[in-house]
Amino acid sequence: MTIFSVYIINKAGSLIYHYDAPNTARPAIEKTFSYPLELVLKVFDEKVVVAFGERDGIKVGHAVLGINGMPAEGRFLKDKREILEVLGSEKNYPINIKFGRPPLSINERIMLASMLHSLFAIGSQLSPEPQSSGIRTMETDTFKLHCHQTMTGVKFVIITDPKQGHVDAILKKMYEVYADFALKNPFYSLDMPIRAELFDASLQSMLEQADKLGISNI
Repeated sequence: MTIFSVYIINKAGSLIYHYDAPNTARPAIEKTFSYPLELVLKVFDEKVVVAFGERDGIKVGHAVLGINGMPAEGRFLKDKREILEVLGSEKNYPINIKFGRPPLSINERIMLASMLHSLFAIGSQLSPEPQSSGIRTMETDTFKLHCHQTMTGVKFVIITDPKQGHVDAILKKMYEVYADFALKNPFYSLDMPIRAELFDASLQSMLEQADKLGISNI
């Protein structure tokens, strides 16, 4: 069982805190290719991604993370060569390419938080019951998203393994940490991004203990 990520969203839909567990890096796939490259690549959002063609676990949407051990930085390699130019030259083959899903940028996290806020509101409006709590959980085959909204409209979102248990208790503990180390902090302004080392340390310690020892031991 695993806790992947935590997001805290204010009542206006803005992301004010996020945390990714250190042991949940996205898997990468490395393959050696001959010329011509059978995958169709394009630049999207300043990354070189697979637009067409799938093989050996490489899927549409995967980005180039590195070439011959050289890390990618957007659409360029670390040595400033343009990735598409390197892959378009026959003299560079055979070539080893690392594919995978890159970590989310802060702008992507902000956008996703806003989308989740909107989906929560839509779920409340679509409910046949009055005063619906909105979206509480969303489940896929690889993760489960849990959401708890406080009386003040702040949303606590936790993404876990589908088999993770006692998530409601973990969300309650998260709120207790928020109340103790953010709301009671005289330097913190309500609904603003949370930047407090003590809050970070307390929340991460609680999540790590819940992940390893179970909710009854935190």
